[in-house]
Amino acid sequence: MRLEQLQAFLAVAEMGNFQQAAQQCGVSQSTITRQVQALEASVGLSLFHRQGNVKLTVGGDLLLIHAKKICQIWANAEQELLDLQAGKQTELCVAGIPSACAYQLPPILQIFAQSYPNVQLRVTTLGSDRALKVLKDGLIDIAIVMNNPFLTASSDMVVEPLYKEKIQLLLPINHPLTRKVSLTWKDLHNVPQAVFKDGYGLQRLVQDQFNRQGICLKASLELNSLEAFRGVVKQGSLVALLPETFLVELSNDPNLIVRSLGEPSLTREIVLVTTSDRIQVPPIKYFCKLASQMISQDSSVMLKNAIKTQSF
Repeated sequence: MRLEQLQAFLAVAEMGNFQQAAQQCGVSQSTITRQVQALEASVGLSLFHRQGNVKLTVGGDLLLIHAKKICQIWANAEQELLDLQAGKQTELCVAGIPSACAYQLPPILQIFAQSYPNVQLRVTTLGSDRALKVLKDGLIDIAIVMNNPFLTASSDMVVEPLYKEKIQLLLPINHPLTRKVSLTWKDLHNVPQAVFKDGYGLQRLVQDQFNRQGICLKASLELNSLEAFRGVVKQGSLVALLPETFLVELSNDPNLIVRSLGEPSLTREIVLVTTSDRIQVPPIKYFCKLASQMISQDSSVMLKNAIKTQSF
């Protein structure tokens, strides 16, 4: 049983005439006849009385109900696919790391909403590993995360590099380490720290660096909010290794100090990730292009300002 056979059957049932049904479908009468005959052979029943006026048999009456539903479902599916190709997507779901959601995404969301007012935006703050997993599971359309080649190696993944940034140390103003002229990784051995929760790429990046240096990372507190790091470090007993883009705005806080660590420097790469099928959908393609342009420019300006601020 094929869709075109059901469509031919419905046309004959509606018109009550094979010739008129053929005209309605834009095919020859012989084509309509073959489609109906093939359908009858498939179901094992005659569907029409062919003597005189064409009328449905008992089997034809029964099939008519289901054929209408099947063809309507297909028509709905076709329309939804056409709408998708035309950019008539109902929603767009984005997951991003905390710094991206706090600083880079807001202006992008505003411009996107103006260009696609009928697309509902859904934005979630997630760690990099979790964001990539839900992207693979089809729960979101775009992830803005710290690059992890192990999770983005699939040929289905589309990865767009956005920017790189240093990881720097945030300290309370009266912390003993602030008295040192220069800081090395060895200085952080067994120093109580606030760290990101497991599943955040930055937590893994920092832990790997400590392992390479042969020193102990003393994780006294786990957090998942950049603002929480600010408040906790201000209390005076903990330090935190955080991304440069977040630390830019803290450089003028009299209760906090931002310091760089000696070589080897630690950096992370931020990327935008989607899938090869999603990038073909107009709203998603537009969002990816917009985000790539705006985040790269914005991060470049922020980092230049950070360098200027730290030089004084």
